[in-house]
Amino acid sequence: MSVPLGVILAGGLATRMGGGDKALLQVGGQTLLNRVIDRLHPQVAGMALNANGDAARFDGFGLPVLPDSIDGFPGPLAGVLAGLDWAADQGAEAILTVAADTPFFPTDLVTVLQDKAQGMTHPLVLAATPRGEEKTKSMSRSGLIRHPTFGLWPVALRDDLRNALEDGVKKVVIWTEKHDGREAVFQTDQGDPFFNVNTPEDLEAAEAMV
Repeated sequence: MSVPLGVILAGGLATRMGGGDKALLQVGGQTLLNRVIDRLHPQVAGMALNANGDAARFDGFGLPVLPDSIDGFPGPLAGVLAGLDWAADQGAEAILTVAADTPFFPTDLVTVLQDKAQGMTHPLVLAATPRGEEKTKSMSRSGLIRHPTFGLWPVALRDDLRNALEDGVKKVVIWTEKHDGREAVFQTDQGDPFFNVNTPEDLEAAEAMV
């Protein structure tokens, strides 16, 4: 399996942070986006950033900026589609997506996802973690907590995804389950590797982790 391209998803509205770009918030003297880039770079063959609005605010990061190709902020699947369209232009087979507000994701993310994708005609795998005491909306039938912004996505299914978005599908797992997507499990013994910054309190917690 070839090394995928990487797409950082930063298309959300950050309403719980009062709006603006979470990716540009500072943690330990670096922006969240810088930390994500540093983790993603060794795992992929090239990178792009999915973000909406004025792309000039990201000029200093040296990445192509991909706006959603579907209007109305229809969720992370629109960012995935933008990434798949970009990857198709590069002749790539797949993309690895990560979230711009999650600075501590696994350094072996692509390896684990690709291992889980072995034998699949179209590699479609989401990251997951064992659930704790609380149930969440993103829990799978197997009792795992899925992290739908962290996944391996095949370029071959981009037209199907486009059709799904145009039909109003917004939930990642509805589309991935249709295509028999798999889940790759990451352990949380040393803390949640998919901890993300949604609130000012989360930002303080992230500061304490660096």
